[in-house]
Amino acid sequence: MQSKKHVIGKAEVQRAADLLEAYRRGKQSLDRRILEDERWYRLRHGAAVRPGEPAPASGWLLNSLLGKHGDMMDNYPAPDVLPREPSDMQDAKTLSRILPVILERSDFEGLYSRNAYPKLRHGTACYGVFWDPEAEDGRGDVRVTAVDLLNLFWEPGVRDIQDSRNLFLVTQCDNDLLDAAYPALRGKLRAPVDSVNQRIPEDVLDRSGKSQVVDWYYKKRLPNGKTIVHFCKFVGSTVLYASENEQMFMSQGLYDHGQYPFVLDVLFPLEDSPAGFGYVDLMKGTQGYIDQLDAIILNNARLAGRPRWFYRDACGVNEQEFADFTRDFVHVTGRLDPDDLRQIEVEPLPAFIANHLQNKVEELKETSGNRDFAQGGTNSGVTAASAIAALQEAGSKLSRDLIKGSYRAFTQVCTLVIELIRQFYDDSRAVRITGEDGKPVFLTLGGLARRDRHVAFDIQVRAQKASPFTQMSRNEQAKELYRLGFFRPDLAGQALIALEMMDFDGIETVKKRIAAQAGVQQSVTGPQGTASNTKQGAPLTVAQQLIPKTGTSASRAGEGETP
Repeated sequence: MQSKKHVIGKAEVQRAADLLEAYRRGKQSLDRRILEDERWYRLRHGAAVRPGEPAPASGWLLNSLLGKHGDMMDNYPAPDVLPREPSDMQDAKTLSRILPVILERSDFEGLYSRNAYPKLRHGTACYGVFWDPEAEDGRGDVRVTAVDLLNLFWEPGVRDIQDSRNLFLVTQCDNDLLDAAYPALRGKLRAPVDSVNQRIPEDVLDRSGKSQVVDWYYKKRLPNGKTIVHFCKFVGSTVLYASENEQMFMSQGLYDHGQYPFVLDVLFPLEDSPAGFGYVDLMKGTQGYIDQLDAIILNNARLAGRPRWFYRDACGVNEQEFADFTRDFVHVTGRLDPDDLRQIEVEPLPAFIANHLQNKVEELKETSGNRDFAQGGTNSGVTAASAIAALQEAGSKLSRDLIKGSYRAFTQVCTLVIELIRQFYDDSRAVRITGEDGKPVFLTLGGLARRDRHVAFDIQVRAQKASPFTQMSRNEQAKELYRLGFFRPDLAGQALIALEMMDFDGIETVKKRIAAQAGVQQSVTGPQGTASNTKQGAPLTVAQQLIPKTGTSASRAGEGETP
């Protein structure tokens, strides 16, 4: 029995359930589009072709998605926490080394790969950043998960899910597990629930022994103007947990950061929804025309490849023997006239149909940015590695924009992780990392959890794995700089001026090396440089400049004694 002090009870849960149904109706259009995109992704869109005809489902669309997924994995993000004030430097350095460990515990690379597919297919992927009190043998830890967008419901019409007054995450759980975890539910979980949209199942699923579990997040504004987020888990009309019923969370909310623990990674945004649309929506029209043209060509080939005949009744031809291609002889009774048995001629398709098919394939490539050189192929006699790398770099604008969007979502994920660390980690929590010498090192947060909650950090995201095409381009760039003499000490001044007008990864390192090499050359040749070591105004080579001065003086002395 609930205490009278409990804020969330049966009546509040019933109002939340009604609100959930309203949110669900407002999201029906998006859910239908997601399920339709799923059929195209699984190459099951050819079922609409009439029975008896070829039903091709070519993989041009899927190939484009796989190419984009490869680009995202080639640029897997890595966090770098930067301080905003000098006093935050040590904490920022510690968090920069601890964050990858926490993300690795949640297998974030696998989550990143998994979430890349719904982002490409539907235009939206969702991450959940939660505090799991049962992790680490009951000590609790941060848990990052992938969330199915079909199970998430927000207020219709909002642009950002953080602007929604309520947020619902709906899942299904086995009744016996719920009974074991929550004794108050025993005897109340007997009706099957199938109100959550389901993707195309690969296996036959039995949902008769499951119940709908609702995670209800909602925001409240306090009299002092602060907005906090509360959490309630319920099944039917039974409250399993409510943060607002707990004294320690009543006035501060579940999470100190005051945000919903969800991050949406959107591809092509929409103005009236926090979700976007993806490449399947962009390409399925063209892919449909490609498959229809394929069906026409295949049907014509099927008719032409199996001849059919006009057969006059009582013409005297043994029909069974004539249809059996394994027989060498066919019996005929009486005289066989040419009109008694005549082949049905199938006209070949006009050439423009095959050309139109190829044009549609090229249109799909152009629309998705999945051109041939993006996958290593070339045309028009382009064979130089530098030219191929330049084409790949110029043609990867769509992929770079796609990856930048994922980096922004990754930054939000890291920010939520840091806020949970500050709220729930204590001074004794240690994390093992690999030191610079390869040996294990243990780091503690040193009281970061007790610091001022208003202290913020800047998070810089960098690519942890470089694309091989980008590496090829950088190698060609380095060789080109070498050929132009950028690394000659006597041309250091000119090289640094040119580098000031250029921009590429690692340019600061190149500037420092060139300046350092020029300084070494200056110390060897003396303050006069090459001008004092010239003969008839011609500068000496680098090798000549490195000859010891004693040897040069002796040689000149010998020359002076010769009459």
